Amino acid sequence: MFYHFFYPLSESFALFNVFKYITTRSAIAFCISVIVSIFFGKTFISFIKKKQFGQLIRNEGPESHKKKSGTPTMGGVLIIISAFSAILLCGNFLSKPVLAAIFVILSYFGLGFLDDYLKVAKKNTKGVSAKGKLAWQFLTSILVSSWLVNNQVVTTELYLPFLKYPVLDLGFVGFIIFSSIVIVGSSNAVNLTDGLDGLAVGPIVTSLVTLTIVCYISGNIEISDYLFVPYVQGLGEVTILCTALMGASLGFLWFNSYPAEIFMGDVGSLSLGGALGIMAVLSKSEFLLLIFGGIFVLEALSVMIQVFSFKTRGKRVFKMAPIHHHFELKGWQEPKVIVRFWILSLIFMVLALMSLKLR
Repeated sequence: MFYHFFYPLSESFALFNVFKYITTRSAIAFCISVIVSIFFGKTFISFIKKKQFGQLIRNEGPESHKKKSGTPTMGGVLIIISAFSAILLCGNFLSKPVLAAIFVILSYFGLGFLDDYLKVAKKNTKGVSAKGKLAWQFLTSILVSSWLVNNQVVTTELYLPFLKYPVLDLGFVGFIIFSSIVIVGSSNAVNLTDGLDGLAVGPIVTSLVTLTIVCYISGNIEISDYLFVPYVQGLGEVTILCTALMGASLGFLWFNSYPAEIFMGDVGSLSLGGALGIMAVLSKSEFLLLIFGGIFVLEALSVMIQVFSFKTRGKRVFKMAPIHHHFELKGWQEPKVIVRFWILSLIFMVLALMSLKLR
């Protein structure tokens, strides 16, 4: 652990003073996670192939996806291992926000791993039941949200983008409910988006770029005061977690880009989606998540609209949901869908960052 081991040496050796800076450790974490992910990617894929952990394709999915059956999955394991190899070296584990984020990521990682394992071991597409997933996700989010309030890590106040001051105090119970919905919703929205080669990773990276900036600002008392952003003590350290996940995701994209050599699996989408959710809660940017995570919002909404319409009217709004399948069935080639969604995610990122100044 660079921070906990090397920084105390700065009293004797000025060179080690660089490990005091969040920006330095964030850059190091990014580089480590990218290198680990790319360097060990081929080995990991070979291991997954040897274990015959291949993706099962749902019968109701697009016909063009049938050829992807058997592609190695559970690539989220590579992402999380790569990211945490960087966090173990560069992270500050005395930061309560960091511990809260790690708790959510590891819990959702465990859920996703179990779900993927059941799918590949029993050769079915169900895995953990929907009720079981939600129970696990909400229990995790309720526990971490309660801990955050009880330890005074965050307040129960609600902030909106483009406004300087909180608009409402949710109270303890209200905050627990609200934050849990944000975390669970984010996790499942990313899970729904992960349907094409590299589709989910692009918006994940742009969301992490946004959160890197937001967490750094909110963790700095002077900058946060200048920009009228709520200050959260210790949140700056979450920046390192953001860049580590960002680097690991980009390294994974090296192998997940079209045509994918490996899929992320639920172990990746659930844990990364949970990471975005808990970081949004920690930085008091829950509603900002709706902007920079706009792709995930559109994907989730398309499913809800489709289900509601079919149950109430017996008709479908989209050719298929989530919405990326709709565009596939309209004739868009898979790479075109992916890149256009990435472009939209960049636009959403810029809009979200604009709100930091327009307050």
